[in-house]
Amino acid sequence: MSNVLYLLVLDPRLRKLRLALAILLFLTIVITGNIPGARSEIGHYAPGTVLHFLSYSGLALLWYTGSTGSAMARSLKAVLAIAAMGACDEFIQSFFPYRGADIRDWMVDCIAAVTTCGLLSAFLPKPMPAR
Repeated sequence: MSNVLYLLVLDPRLRKLRLALAILLFLTIVITGNIPGARSEIGHYAPGTVLHFLSYSGLALLWYTGSTGSAMARSLKAVLAIAAMGACDEFIQSFFPYRGADIRDWMVDCIAAVTTCGLLSAFLPKPMPAR
């Protein structure tokens, strides 16, 4: 199991793939979140803050593990990327009459990124150097 975890999370050969997956998932979140009625349908299963926290935590995990540098540098890159993604998401939502931008959602996104990066920095082993 640890070899699979290493391959998915720490293998430097998959770094760019994790960044690309983060961008793809972000676009999926934005597109599906702005389909009329989709947000209210999924709201029956989880509140918006939980959805934001979980989805942006996943994006932060991918961005952190896809970045290079020290744990602090990777955390900074991930938090800044998630802050930008969250702001972009809220900005796009402001154009839809059935959606609305909310600064609290963006703050939850940023808190999710900081929390995730803090945990990853504390508990992930240092990645192997690139070959």
